[in-house]
Amino acid sequence: MQTLALQWAAFTGEGLRGLGVEILRNRNPLRRPPSILFYKYSRKCRFLYFGCNAVCLLPENLPANSLTRPKTGVNSYDWGKVGQESAAARYAATTAAPDFKVEDDKPYAELWMGTHPSLPSKDVETQRSLLDLVQDNQALLSTEISERYGSRLPFLFKVLSVRKALSIQAHPNKKLAEQLHARDPRNYPDDNHKPEMTIAVTPFEGLCGFRPLAEITHFLQAIQPLRTLVGTQAASDFEQAVKGNEDSEDSSVETACKELVALAKSSPDSFGTLPSEVETNPTNPGELAEIIGRLDQQFPNDIGSFVFFFLNFVKLEPGEAMFLKADDIHAYVSGDIIECMASSDNVVRAGFTPKFKDVDTLTKMLTYSYAPIEEQKLRPTDYPYTILNATAYSSASESMLYDPPIEEFSVVKTDLKRTGAKATFDPIEGPSVIICTRGNGTITVGSKTEEVREGYVFFVGATAECIIQNTGSGEGEDDVFTTFKAFCELDGKEDLTNGN
Repeated sequence: MQTLALQWAAFTGEGLRGLGVEILRNRNPLRRPPSILFYKYSRKCRFLYFGCNAVCLLPENLPANSLTRPKTGVNSYDWGKVGQESAAARYAATTAAPDFKVEDDKPYAELWMGTHPSLPSKDVETQRSLLDLVQDNQALLSTEISERYGSRLPFLFKVLSVRKALSIQAHPNKKLAEQLHARDPRNYPDDNHKPEMTIAVTPFEGLCGFRPLAEITHFLQAIQPLRTLVGTQAASDFEQAVKGNEDSEDSSVETACKELVALAKSSPDSFGTLPSEVETNPTNPGELAEIIGRLDQQFPNDIGSFVFFFLNFVKLEPGEAMFLKADDIHAYVSGDIIECMASSDNVVRAGFTPKFKDVDTLTKMLTYSYAPIEEQKLRPTDYPYTILNATAYSSASESMLYDPPIEEFSVVKTDLKRTGAKATFDPIEGPSVIICTRGNGTITVGSKTEEVREGYVFFVGATAECIIQNTGSGEGEDDVFTTFKAFCELDGKEDLTNGN
């Protein structure tokens, strides 16, 4: 009878909880349940295979604090959105100290979720830092991740609300980060690299990577102040170097790019002439003139106005993403985003900022790779380790995986589009951090269930099955329950080349 019950539980997806069993995948829920073929044992779970189905007998005891609700901090930088316009502020207010109030005239830029010491998350109930919790119980991270990254989360999860352009910047690779930290720990507080991924929550604008060489050549020919800025001879040399090599990765082309940037940064008096020329030049599209004018108002006579002509201008709609390797040049211009990165706070800046600038280091470290912006975007795929119930399927709910080519993190965005829609995440050999950006629901880990509202953040320990459910009261777009889950699981992940 127990065998039959297991088969039927796997087939229907119901009654599993009482049996201590959970289905992992059921590719065809309408087929009749086959016989158990064999089982497989792993360190954390026993798997029963029913042909196309796999059933996991969950571990009996989860580590303490496998579901924790952290209190998150928010940074108030000048570039942040103001007051309630800032998603970072609204989310932070849901778990802030009793005396925290979102001020109408104050900018709120970044909400941090993680164990980084610059702005560590704390358990709402005990006020202990999340770093303390995982250090005391490394099973929350898993043995593999603790051995690889130490007693901390390998990633840093953020929400950014951008009103003014962030600095033209890049994040150093591992080797350079170690050198910069040893030389200047005040401005470079970490010895770790910082590849990062951006997912738009609202419409987003930014700069990312070098434009195709043909576009750079066009601007040098069409915008006289830009040509004057770098020098007529240097502009001609650049055009000659890239002529016929627009798609080349030859070292001479890279050298020409570096020389052009170096010459431009040595002539700051010319920056102020660019906006007016762009606005009056009939060969330039109106969007280009608008964005240059806006940036010049925010940062008059700034090197960033020049760099704009060398970098791809990217627009992301909600749910679209881009991935930035270490040493990739970029700047965020406007919008609310989810950002996930390796755990580091190192930034090498050039323009659009009153903060410490290190232009020489930036120009030396950049990858100088150039491509259309579509090649920078990261396209999500269906996440195969989520089980959606019937209500979720019938309402076109989904879990989408954003999986960059690095070990430290991946992100899953889940939209449950109707009351009662439920998603069950399989146990993984690593930690997760989940934030709700829309709607109302619940989260369950083991025997513990918590209410979820917009802005709530949860930490889920390794090997824990996690269930989220939409508990909204309406229908349609107003009833969508959206979460973003950052996690680290080492199996199957690839290292970036060249130490990045």
